[in-house]
Amino acid sequence: MERSESSVEQIQPPTYGNLVTILSIDGGGIRGIIPATIIHFLESQLQELDGPEARLADYFDVISGTSTGGLVTAMLTAPDSNNRPLFAAKDIKPFYLEHCPKIFPQHSGLGGTIIANLVRSLGGPKYDGKYLHQVVRQKLGDIRLHETLTNVVIPTFDIKSMQPIIFSSYQMKMSPFMDAKLSDICISTSAAPTYLPAHNFKNQDSEGKIHEFNLIDGGVCANNPDDTLSGTDSSVDISTKENLEKLSEIGENLLKKPVSRVNLENGLFEPLKNGETNQEALKRFAKILSQERRLREMRSPHTKKPF
Repeated sequence: MERSESSVEQIQPPTYGNLVTILSIDGGGIRGIIPATIIHFLESQLQELDGPEARLADYFDVISGTSTGGLVTAMLTAPDSNNRPLFAAKDIKPFYLEHCPKIFPQHSGLGGTIIANLVRSLGGPKYDGKYLHQVVRQKLGDIRLHETLTNVVIPTFDIKSMQPIIFSSYQMKMSPFMDAKLSDICISTSAAPTYLPAHNFKNQDSEGKIHEFNLIDGGVCANNPDDTLSGTDSSVDISTKENLEKLSEIGENLLKKPVSRVNLENGLFEPLKNGETNQEALKRFAKILSQERRLREMRSPHTKKPF
């Protein structure tokens, strides 16, 4: 049977390599500390293999994330003044520990309870988002989607058109009006309903046409169904020092646990029979990524600068 041509631009395998490498980062508000711990370990293994300047953006063809995972995606791929990643993976967890208590301020005592109940009764978001907007704009400045150091995919949802809006390096090439500031994209994908307000902004394309966006958390349309945490561990916004430290500990302990896979029959996570831990699997994965990068450099006719 003859295959029909698709109008959708396909992601082609790398010209000089054997693999297409993709990193997908979980969302979940303050729970971003957990994937931050995991990717820090992975980057540290790449640095042991290829030197201290190695960064995740050097190894992945696509980095994607929803909600707080979208913010981490931008932090790992936004360029600094030397056209290197603005943040190393080791910087992500300290960023969360410093800023989450101000993004999600905790109200204590009777007064705090009254305020929280009043906000809920009025139907507004629990937090005003002002600090989040401030810190994201400060860190990412005027950097736009086309400037990322590797391809990115960050889902959001437009509450006016009731359609998913996915900001990606691929979509931007077909729809130039999608070349928005990374700060606007991050604020949008992080705007979890009931927690933070929707984000409205306008973007102008190269022809001067203006497009308006009214966006909320991409998890509305593209969510990770895994939810193995419970109690305060599963909270999006309980940013007390104790809970943030506990989430960090969960991330560290996860590295030591066996690699698991979802059983499609019962929906439960089950460890693989080989008994390999996540830490061991990441070390093995780092070697694969390093070998793939070296292969691309060897086959490429273009001169590559060292890290």
